Amino acid sequence: MREYLLTLCITAAVTYLLTGPVRKFAIVAGAMPEIRARDVHREPTPRLGGIAMFFGLCAGLLVADHLTNLSEVFENSNEPRALLSGAALIWLIGVLDDKFEIDALIKLGGQMIAAGVMVMQGLTILWLPIPGVGNVALTQWQSTLLTVALVVITINAVNFVDGLDGLAAGMVCIASAAFFMYAYRIWYSYGIEAAAPATLFAAILMGMCLGFLPHNMHPARIFMGDSGSMLIGLVLAAGAISVTGQIDPDAMNLFSGSERETVHQTVPVYIPLLLPLTIIAIPAADLVLAIVRRTWRGQSPFAADRGHLHHRLLEIGHSHSRAVLIMYFWSALIAFGALAYSVNSASMWIVLGVVALSFVGLVLLLLPRFTPRAPRWAEAFVPPRYRRRRPEEAVAVAPAASSAAYGAAADSTAADSAEPAADQRTPVAAGVAGVNGATALGARSRLLDRGKAQTSR
Repeated sequence: MREYLLTLCITAAVTYLLTGPVRKFAIVAGAMPEIRARDVHREPTPRLGGIAMFFGLCAGLLVADHLTNLSEVFENSNEPRALLSGAALIWLIGVLDDKFEIDALIKLGGQMIAAGVMVMQGLTILWLPIPGVGNVALTQWQSTLLTVALVVITINAVNFVDGLDGLAAGMVCIASAAFFMYAYRIWYSYGIEAAAPATLFAAILMGMCLGFLPHNMHPARIFMGDSGSMLIGLVLAAGAISVTGQIDPDAMNLFSGSERETVHQTVPVYIPLLLPLTIIAIPAADLVLAIVRRTWRGQSPFAADRGHLHHRLLEIGHSHSRAVLIMYFWSALIAFGALAYSVNSASMWIVLGVVALSFVGLVLLLLPRFTPRAPRWAEAFVPPRYRRRRPEEAVAVAPAASSAAYGAAADSTAADSAEPAADQRTPVAAGVAGVNGATALGARSRLLDRGKAQTSR
């Protein structure tokens, strides 16, 4: 465990220290695209954060190769080299996209090639543990297609969810933490050395995300871009592939005792089928909904829009930070709920706890739909927006509100002939003084003085 933690800390430190210089390089290189209609941030923000994350990955693998126990992973398995090869290819494609905005189909082809490179070097699904059937060996074509499909789906799921400051890095960090605990249990408790590469990948992935998050939290000073989102998606998929199709469930020696005990004991065998899906459940759901929504409208599945889950949270009324925290909550609930069930599937308390926390999550999700009012005796202790309005105040406010609305309508009618529509974004030039990253969602006087620079939410 100490060597895994050391690898995690080194990866996080290298990623954190390199993100600042990478941000300056991105500004000089012009990797600061203009504000798009679907963007949430209001100022040009440099991308290419994936450069720091990639070098953090390289540092983590280099340190692990020189540690006493983790060096055996590189001696007994070719999976770390396969991961590095695929990560380098997908990272290069992401860097080019962050700078030049390459076509979506070209990126898709690059993702498939990166997955194929990992398959050629041995990082692939060899068999599947199917409940009620046992281990099902896969042919070479089946193994290749399934592995490539899992890699491409995971990469695009993480890429789709990268829409708010700190969202993708935080959700992947939570997922990798749950995955690390699961893989480490398989490696340490059952003594299966084949789980060591997946444990190492999860530790390095946590370090990459933790090192980048301080620079990416709202308001973000730098974005990871496709070079970062596709990279962490590939590392996440590599760990899932390693622990799912490389570990022989028969090596756990679980099939003993009564039939009831055997059913509960063999849950860890089948969890690899579910855990890779649970750790990307939220991004995968966003991906599926986006494809269905765009296809239903007659658009390309790769056409960008503002209909993602995090955009809907903002439309409901959540603030930027609260929307990110809600997505964190659901990711942690799904990932750690599956992890807890794999440890003790016979406990009804785990199921009840997940149900209770799901109810809490729904309440937090729909909280802006309700306007709570404090009782009369507590109005002196709460902000004005939570106080009940007295009848005389309502009568006094109504005429003023109608007059203000009439004046605003007249002003907007006069302004329509001289100014562009409010929902048309005025791009802010990259490189202007004071550009430090995304700003808050609320209105700012500096932006309002420029004219119609604010975006439609």
